[in-house]
Amino acid sequence: MSKQGTTHLHIPGGFTWSSATAGIKASGRPDVAFAEARLGASAAAVFTRNRVVAAPVEVGREHLAATEGRVRAVLVNAGNANCATGKPGLKAARDTCAALGKALEAAPEFVVPSSTGIIGVALPVKKLIGAIPEVVTERSSGEGAVRAFADAILTTDTVPKIASAAIRADGEKITVLGIAKGSGMIHPNLATMLVYIFTDVDASPRELQEHLDAAVATSFNAMSVDGDTSTNDTVLLLASGTSRVKLKPGKAAKAFGEALQSVCQSLAEQIVRDGEGARHLIRLKIEQARDMDEARVIARSIANSPLVKTAWAGCDPNWGRILSSVGKSGVDVDASKVHIFFGRQQVCRKGMAHPFNEREAHKFLQQPEYEIRVQLGRGRSALTFLTCDLTADYVRINADYST
Repeated sequence: MSKQGTTHLHIPGGFTWSSATAGIKASGRPDVAFAEARLGASAAAVFTRNRVVAAPVEVGREHLAATEGRVRAVLVNAGNANCATGKPGLKAARDTCAALGKALEAAPEFVVPSSTGIIGVALPVKKLIGAIPEVVTERSSGEGAVRAFADAILTTDTVPKIASAAIRADGEKITVLGIAKGSGMIHPNLATMLVYIFTDVDASPRELQEHLDAAVATSFNAMSVDGDTSTNDTVLLLASGTSRVKLKPGKAAKAFGEALQSVCQSLAEQIVRDGEGARHLIRLKIEQARDMDEARVIARSIANSPLVKTAWAGCDPNWGRILSSVGKSGVDVDASKVHIFFGRQQVCRKGMAHPFNEREAHKFLQQPEYEIRVQLGRGRSALTFLTCDLTADYVRINADYST
């Protein structure tokens, strides 16, 4: 698998990408991204579960329903979320789809819009529509276009996020390419993130949805930066079919599912690693839970505790805060069966202090990435949940975000 920063990406056939600068971002950096499947693509999507939903999410859902999961193009703007903007916001999203559809000689319903940025500010729709001729003219299937797309969708991110995988099935090559943005407001269900996954497999929207739901459950819905869920979250999977490999039950479907999972997992790790102000990526392993839902509840309780997250920021081996967060999760846990490990060192045994080398534990928590295990003694289910620490930089970034 190829990850962001490597010299080569696996790029699926049937797609082109481009970007432009419309003046939506105050920084003056590229802020419009475009992706096209010239012959159309099957699509599956997962959106935010926040009850406050941005206009592009509403319109995207409408369009996918209207076309029964067929997509021609995606248009993304960064710097403005087009959320809490009422009917004008919906009109703006629909107008941009209509303008792009006209440029591509396609119905507006075959365009999926996305936005990310500040909430409650009217989308400068004329600027966005004004960038359409450029993104259509400059579209390309090359690696440079992919990376330009990835750069244009960023907001508070410090780096673009890309992952790809290439596998062989039925004697043919299948490629999966994922591009994401996300740095803060990261929490299941989904996060303040936009994720676009492109593949050349030949699959129906229903087949894609099954694979996407499975991949999201153990990647984007198993991570948290700050406990906030955004209004614009979108994970969109597009399949061009150019490989001619069908997702029939068997080796091809299994291989594709594994490739999709690896790409989603890589993107999730890149997002958490780039969490606003974060200095440590923590792989929180919840073991011996009764089921996956229980494991997720406990993982979120730990990962979203300010006391736990600030202890991690200070490299403080304060395992008591973790145990307390297990207890406040609402799960009927027996504390006398709980064990906690910082790497190989056990710090809590049967809900009580276990002798450990505090100096070594402090050194362990100074690493940029590490693993903490919590055993519940309740069953056989296990979950790896990605999270990070909480630093003063997070406060600074978000205190100054709109000003």
